[in-house]
Amino acid sequence: MAGNIRLEIVTPEMSVVAEDAQIVMAPGALGEFGVLIGHTPFMTTLSLGTVRYTDAKGSEKLVFVSGGFAEALPDKVTILAESAERRSDIDLERAKSALERARQRLGREERDLDFERVRAALERALHRIKLAESKRSQ
Repeated sequence: MAGNIRLEIVTPEMSVVAEDAQIVMAPGALGEFGVLIGHTPFMTTLSLGTVRYTDAKGSEKLVFVSGGFAEALPDKVTILAESAERRSDIDLERAKSALERARQRLGREERDLDFERVRAALERALHRIKLAESKRSQ
């Protein structure tokens, strides 16, 4: 089936993407999923990862998302993300600083260390760095 699907990625602070796409691939909680125009409706939770989509002109776009929800309808995909950044907007130095802070926290012997929170910060930083550095190799 030919045609484009509307993609909207929003966070509590802003709209990150609002454009037509040929295909949308996203990191669902049970694995990556893809949506084309005419897809059967569904909702799912998202994992930390990368939303990949091909815009209406055929260019691949990448957006980092940190959890949230996705709703797929036959003509629209809406992603409500805890946080989201286009690959081009990722501040590599900020991500590296966040990684270093998380590693330092893990290296300390703190009784009240919230391990899950530090682990999540570490994962976010690593994924953002990987995504930001991938644009240099393309």
